[in-house]
This record gives sequence, C-alpha cells and structure tokens, in this order.
Amino acid sequence: MLLGELLTDLKGELSGVEISGITCNSKEVKSGYAFVCIVGTAVDSHDFAQNAKENGAAVIIAQRDLGIDNQVIVENTRKTYADMCAAWFSYPASKLHLIGVTGTNGKTSVTYMLKAILEKAGKKVGLIGTIQNLIGDTVISSHNTTPEAYELNSLFNEMVQSGCDYCVMEVSSHALDQYRVSNLPFEVAIFTNLTQDHLDYHKTMENYLNAKKRLFNMCKTAVINIDDQYAPQIIEGLCCKVVTCSNGSNAVFSARSVNYRPDSVEYEIMHSGKLNHIKVLTGGEFTVYNSMLALAAASEAGIDIEFIKSALSSMHGVKGRAESVPTGKDFTVIIDYAHTPDGLKNILSTFSRCEKNRLVLLFGCGGDRDRTKRPIMGNIAVRGADYVIVTSDNPRSEEPMNIINDILEGTKGYDTPVKVIENRIEAIKFAIKTALSGDIIVLAGKGHETYQILSDKTIHLDEREIIAEALAEIGGE
Repeated sequence: MLLGELLTDLKGELSGVEISGITCNSKEVKSGYAFVCIVGTAVDSHDFAQNAKENGAAVIIAQRDLGIDNQVIVENTRKTYADMCAAWFSYPASKLHLIGVTGTNGKTSVTYMLKAILEKAGKKVGLIGTIQNLIGDTVISSHNTTPEAYELNSLFNEMVQSGCDYCVMEVSSHALDQYRVSNLPFEVAIFTNLTQDHLDYHKTMENYLNAKKRLFNMCKTAVINIDDQYAPQIIEGLCCKVVTCSNGSNAVFSARSVNYRPDSVEYEIMHSGKLNHIKVLTGGEFTVYNSMLALAAASEAGIDIEFIKSALSSMHGVKGRAESVPTGKDFTVIIDYAHTPDGLKNILSTFSRCEKNRLVLLFGCGGDRDRTKRPIMGNIAVRGADYVIVTSDNPRSEEPMNIINDILEGTKGYDTPVKVIENRIEAIKFAIKTALSGDIIVLAGKGHETYQILSDKTIHLDEREIIAEALAEIGGE
C-alpha cells in the first residue's frame, strides 16, 4: 500500500512510497514499514526512530523534526496512527454496526448483555472488552480493555471477514485519551457511570470526565444513565440524539417497581407510554442499570422488545461479575471484579439486602495505581460488611503491606472486625474455613482474572480453584 493511501492529505514524493506494514514499536519494524513515533507515559518512541530506520523503516512519522530522511511530521502521531491503521485494513469498522460502552463500572456486563440480545435477534456479533474478545463464539485473548489501534482494526477486519453484523465494545478512558478510537463511526454510545478510578493516569476527575465525554462527540445516539452525578456534564453540548435512562425518575427509559433478589432482579420498564416486564438472572441495583442501558441501546438499534426480554431473562451472568460459586455448603461465595470505591459500595449494597448471617468481604487494592482510593475503599468496607479480610490484589512493584496499611487508614474508628492476611490464597482459604451457616462471602477485586501480578512475576491465581481446594480441605478435616 502506498503511503499516500494511508495519509490521505500527504503530498509530494513520499506519498508514492510503498509501505509493507505499520507499527509504533521499533522492535517490530521490518523492511518497508512505516514507524510511527508515539509519546507514551513512560517512553517516547521518537528516541528510537534511528533504530527503526536502521531496521528497515521506509518512513518515520513524527511530531517533531528528527533530522532523519523520509520523515513526515504531523500534529498528533497517536491520531495519525489510528487513521493509518484504519486505512491499512480498508476501514473495517465502517462495515459494522458499532456500539461503544464507557464508564467506570458496568462496561463488561452491558456489552455481554447487548451481545446476547443481538444474537437472540439473529445477528452475528463481535465483542471487544476486558475479559476477552469474541467473534461470534470464537475467543481471542484480551490484553487491554480497548486494544491499540492496529490490533483493534485487525479485530474489526476479522469480524467483517467472519460475517459479523455488529460489534459491541468497551471503550476505556485511556483509549479515548490516546486517540485509539478517534476515527470510529459509533452508531450508539453508552454512558454507565463515573466514579473515582485511574487518577494515577488522568490526575483529576475533570480530566477523567473529559476523556469519557469524547466518545459522545463521535456517535449518532448517546444512551445515558441520568441518575449518575456526572450525566449533565456528559450531555452538555452534545449534538447527537440523547436517550436517557433512570431507575425511578422520568426518562426515555425508566425502571419501575424493582424487585431485588440475591440472584436476580425484576422490574417494569416504561418506554413510549408502554410497560414491559424485565427479569435478569443477576442480583443488584447495578444490574437494573446495566440491563436498562443494554435494552435502550438495543431498542435504538431497532431490536424488538420481545428479543430483548427473552435474552435478558436467559442470560446467566458474566464471569467475575457478582458470580455465585457453587459450594455445596450452607454459605454463599460471590466473586466480583469490584476494584473501585463505587464498585465495592455497589456489591456490598446488593448483598446487604439479602437474608444472611454475616456479610464477609475479602478485598485488596492494586499496586502502582491510584493510592487515594485505598482508604476510601477501606472505609466503605467497614461500613458495608460485617467482617472484613484485607489482603493483596495485584501488588505489582509495591510492597503489599504498604498497600494494606493505606487501606487500613480508612477502617479506623469502626467496630467492624478487620483481619489482615497478606497472601490472597491463604486469605481465601481462611474465609471459606471460618464461614458460618448463612454467611455471604464476597471476594472482591479479581473477578474474571486468573492471575496475580507480583513485583517480579505473574502467578496463576484462579479464585474458583482456591475455593474448591479449601472446600476439599474442609471435607477432609
């Protein structure tokens, strides 16, 4: 492909240069490649432009003059990279009905609900997200919530080649801020909520909000949870169609008469003067919001309400999202991805409403991430649970006990028992072996993850396996 086909506004001799590939990683450069210099959070790949040239790069795309032959200087290399990757694969996203979901919590659940609804209506659907990427039933491993531009467009291309009608995707604030999705034609974009997270990257809630808002300047229809405090700021100034959702208040889609159970929710959805009964086989108020947003987006996409109702009532949840693990005992174990203050508050609120003996919470916080949320989460834990076990999550390069001590700052002054067990495997086994009849035990933070990131390595850690081991040990005692 010619460089001029990848950079459509490029003039002059370089527009006729034949390009054999595109990358922003100098280690991947081969003869004839275009190397795009990206200014990252830790590394500026402009520093590796000469290496890329020596490895055979035919052209260097940069934001500043590097004094190198065959360089093209652009204003924003991240955006240019996304544009080039889309062109390389012949703009595959434009051949799909694209639905994006953004927000702090709920993105994964909403995308899986949408996939189920669309498939019930006979559509072939691709999914891009945190747990995994899917093309129909084919699983493709996921490394980022929203992949980098080349991988993203490659996935779109595979979906098109496989005959997909729709792609539903999680859109992270990092991806929006880094222009990975800057040229995508979203038909519908969904806002779930906004609460404190990723401030290690965005620094302020205003920056975080502004990154999220970019998605709604790129879509034809915005589906918005107007019960969230940041919804007015998301909606302000939008030129697209806005469809509102609320649990109780007047909105385009409004949930009424909600009935909460440990393993399900039922409610009436009011839309265009009509009521429809909705049942979802996952508990919690967040399930009302997630299902309502998916319902609204599907409705805007022209899907009949009967397909929507049928799909939602037959779904059995998403791995690591309020996932009930069978124990064969007289207590309940829940695995949930809650790793933010709001996520933790929501999962505790969900199960505090259920009939139980104790609500036991086991959680930690990730290392090398926003430290300010740690005491906040500690405080939420002692106010929402009857017994708290503080342990490690993904400590990364930080000392695990330093993270735990940050969490414990928020637990001071409360009578709720708090036990510290640094090793997460030992902590889970302790929770299982000390469970009382009627307890609900919530393991928060890891969710779908089957690993733990330590300072020097990543180890296998599947909480379902640890629960099974602990139950087997109980049986042998």
